[in-house]
Amino acid sequence: MKPKPIPPQPGQESVWDYPRPAILQPTNKHIKVIFNGIVLAETTSAKRVLETSHPPSYYIPAEDIKTEYLIATSRKSMCEWKGISEYYDISVGDKYVHNVAWRYIQPTPNFRAIQDHYSFYPALMDACYVNDELVTPQAGGFYGGWITADVVGPFKGEPGTNWW
Repeated sequence: MKPKPIPPQPGQESVWDYPRPAILQPTNKHIKVIFNGIVLAETTSAKRVLETSHPPSYYIPAEDIKTEYLIATSRKSMCEWKGISEYYDISVGDKYVHNVAWRYIQPTPNFRAIQDHYSFYPALMDACYVNDELVTPQAGGFYGGWITADVVGPFKGEPGTNWW
């Protein structure tokens, strides 16, 4: 079934206006990630990846993350546009969660700017914020998009969206 895009209102973006292949944009929005009671990451120097049908994924510079809580795993993946990524578990106090974050260790030329940046699955964090707005996680275990009130869909990841 072909999706019917939701018309954006003033101040909103439609993910159906995002390009394919994906692009990278700098953003000065205030990004914050909280896990097990600590602010794990906070920045106004993130980058966001925009791709048709997906809410943005935010990539946070390593220097703005408490990386001592991240544990590299053997999991890797390949994106035809962004390159090769590796995944990270997290351990804070008595809480341990698998594959909560990823970063591109061998990004393609168009995505070199995110080489030293990490992205987090908002569904696996206690909370993620964009400009003090609590993020709604993109549906589906594979996707890491951050849904906020200024982005409209429908979004890939919901049941029945595999072939969009």
